[in-house]
Amino acid sequence: MMANTQLCQYIFRPIPSVRLISHRPSPTPIKPTRLSLHFFKGKSYALQADKNFKWAIALSLVDQSPPKSTLDVERLVGFLYDDLPHLFDDQGIDRTAYDERVKFRDPITKHDTISGYLLNIALLKTLFRPEFQLHWVKQTGPYEITTRWTMIMRFILLPWKPELVFTGTSIMGINPETGKFCSHADFWDSIKQNDYFSPEGLWDVLKQLRIYKTPDLETPKYQILKRTADYEVRKYAPFIVVEANGDKLAGSTGFNDVTGYIFGKNSRSEKIPMTTPVFTQAFDAELSKVSIQVVLPLEKDIRSLRKVEGGIAAVLKFSGRASEEIVKEKEKLLRSSLINDGLKPKTGCLLARYNDPGRTWSFIMRNEMLIWLEEFTLD
Repeated sequence: MMANTQLCQYIFRPIPSVRLISHRPSPTPIKPTRLSLHFFKGKSYALQADKNFKWAIALSLVDQSPPKSTLDVERLVGFLYDDLPHLFDDQGIDRTAYDERVKFRDPITKHDTISGYLLNIALLKTLFRPEFQLHWVKQTGPYEITTRWTMIMRFILLPWKPELVFTGTSIMGINPETGKFCSHADFWDSIKQNDYFSPEGLWDVLKQLRIYKTPDLETPKYQILKRTADYEVRKYAPFIVVEANGDKLAGSTGFNDVTGYIFGKNSRSEKIPMTTPVFTQAFDAELSKVSIQVVLPLEKDIRSLRKVEGGIAAVLKFSGRASEEIVKEKEKLLRSSLINDGLKPKTGCLLARYNDPGRTWSFIMRNEMLIWLEEFTLD
């Protein structure tokens, strides 16, 4: 019989039914027998001799209640809440919580030892300076814990230091004999083919290396909760805007009025530092009722201004000059993607333009289409 520790070394997740049969003539029938091997998610592997053959092995998944164990999975859940935020800082994760032969893999990387796992972390720290955000940790099986996270990396070897964003889940397998983690498999939200080696995963990395010019100015604060192949879901903190009536979603009518405010044409004749982006908001489904907005520092007196309460928004990023036709096409594309994914987009949208069109090449311009969401659950 194979032990649980051996299974952990070779399998990340339970697989569908697999049947392996070998034949050898037998003069006498063999009485069927069944042996159980405990594994993840309340399943077991059963070895059964077939009555028609002397040597026959059937490997299948059968339902089973979690076996009795002294393993404290809740303690490990709490441990990961404390330990994983140190994944890329100077303290680092606690290697003693992992088997020496831990199996790690993501769509483009795999390692079979804790040393290789830690080497991969060190390489990412050197090349990308990652920011790791842990959203939640849950037990998802008798010997399995799932985590959800966001990782933001900046590739410092390229002059424009592109930002790469990955969100997803990690399935952590637990060795029931040692109480340590024996496997770690990452699944990205942005791709469908998550098995190693994934050409889709490699392309997802490469396409994020493109150039976007983002001015080094104050901007509304947000947290990236999820990144799919088509859009990001962000949680925006409240921010303040000064606004004026506009004519078109991609137009500039009213821009001089709002910039005049920050250049000193306000009640205090106070000059306010420039911020980014410039928002143009459409309030109706036809995208016809429009205002143009400039973000102000949050500590400013808001009696004559408007405070945007923030919330959850889906964001589609694109480059180039934002013509009215292109902007409306992006709005339709984003709204369609959200509905297809079962989300609830609100009426209207915001166009965010980050660059001065007179001073920025069109192919490196950063533009974003935002649609607020009625509700969002990060499951």
